[in-house]
Amino acid sequence: MKKITFLLVVLFSINSINAQNSYDIKINLKHCKDTIAYLTFYQFDKNMIVDTCTNIKNGKIVFNGKKKLYKGIYSLVGQGKSIYFDFIVDDDNQNLDISSESVSNYKELLQCSNSKIQNDFFNYIKYFEVQRVEFESYLPKTKGLSKKDSTDFMSSKQKIINENIESYEKSFITKNKGSFISDALNLKIEKYLKDIPKASNGRPDSILVYNYYKKHYWDGVDFKDDGLARTPFFHGRLTRYFESVVLRDPDSVSVEIDRIMNQAVEGSIMYKLLLANFVNKYETSKVMGFDKVFVTIVDKYFKTGKAKDIYNDDNIVKNIINRADILRPLLLEEIAPELPMIPIESHDKIVKMGFENAKTSEELTKIFYANTTEIEKTFLKLRSIKAKYTLLVFWDVDCSHCQVEIPKLIDLYHQLLKDKMDVKVFCVYTQQEFDKYKKYVDEKKLDWINVYDGVHYNNLKDKYDIYSTPVIYILDKDKKIKAKRIDVDQIKTILNALDKRK
Repeated sequence: MKKITFLLVVLFSINSINAQNSYDIKINLKHCKDTIAYLTFYQFDKNMIVDTCTNIKNGKIVFNGKKKLYKGIYSLVGQGKSIYFDFIVDDDNQNLDISSESVSNYKELLQCSNSKIQNDFFNYIKYFEVQRVEFESYLPKTKGLSKKDSTDFMSSKQKIINENIESYEKSFITKNKGSFISDALNLKIEKYLKDIPKASNGRPDSILVYNYYKKHYWDGVDFKDDGLARTPFFHGRLTRYFESVVLRDPDSVSVEIDRIMNQAVEGSIMYKLLLANFVNKYETSKVMGFDKVFVTIVDKYFKTGKAKDIYNDDNIVKNIINRADILRPLLLEEIAPELPMIPIESHDKIVKMGFENAKTSEELTKIFYANTTEIEKTFLKLRSIKAKYTLLVFWDVDCSHCQVEIPKLIDLYHQLLKDKMDVKVFCVYTQQEFDKYKKYVDEKKLDWINVYDGVHYNNLKDKYDIYSTPVIYILDKDKKIKAKRIDVDQIKTILNALDKRK
């Protein structure tokens, strides 16, 4: 199924907001044979190019510009598009002289002649490299061991290395407290409850552990600091929070989004990046029901003007608002929009009215208004269907996925009837090739409610967000949406779960 997404292009360029000072970054890499190199910075889960050096001579790379760079963690990227190493850029580190005498691994001998904090950061990088090499040195010792013994041995070594790294990081952060790099690396530190009391069942109190972890998850993180969004750590931490820490409930997620957005400065780069990330994440969420988060974001931030200047095209904002307006009446627990359709049995009546011979929208409109009374009598409306559950299905004869799902659905439908489930299928053919449609219905013996929009009355794309097929909704007796955009294989499980709630 094809998914509609928006191109979320945040409106700001690397040179647009900074103070009017220059940057000058000189890098000397011994025996580097690249002829081109890139200066990039992290921005959530992406690396953005800010400068390019095309005249490298003897490993000497120079990046300079007339305006200061954003604060953040930057990378030197070679012509093969791989990162050589990262370094810090902040207000005090705009003019840097970095070098490495190493031939095989530039990280080994990195140094900066004019920045102590830069050298501290390089030492931090080297420490991790040493730990990696040490861990790999244990691998030969596992030869001859069973799979279990090998796993246990390496796990014990990994535990020791992890403890060493944790101790080193905490010491590094404390030593450099107040600096940007300390704040950035704090994003890597997990805040766990150390002394865990026991619950009434005698086991560790997991609820207390969770509440402590959630409460302290963002300790030391300043959402007013735009630089934190330009680190390789921020996006991962943000994603983990919403996928693993916050309750998997649309309302809970919306509350947490507001809590974070309220800590950022409206209009700041952090604010814009956060909002763009959230609106994209939840508009495209594959978790059923989480489009409610998207709609809530749009109502609170886009319709109120709080998303101003986030995108470099006003049409993007209009499209996002329009998308939310389409989804709003289709949220879980909303009453499904009314759907007047033509039963397949009433096709001959529609033909006599002249709809199949109409060539233009003007002709269709004229025919429709000339036959309004008769058409109204012919309509079969979704909300008129009496059943405990209604399966609302949108499909197309030529859709390859439909050709797989529809036969499965008819088998399931008959099984549900055998199980005495009070269910009906309101099956909507989305195209206008009636003969092909009728032939398929007859051949596959689709003995449920077969309808189509023979009078071109409904805009299915806007009314039910139909941009691909098949699409399946489950409605209850009041036509409230209980599930949507599901596969046939999920239907029985969902129906059984709904029955248990009664």
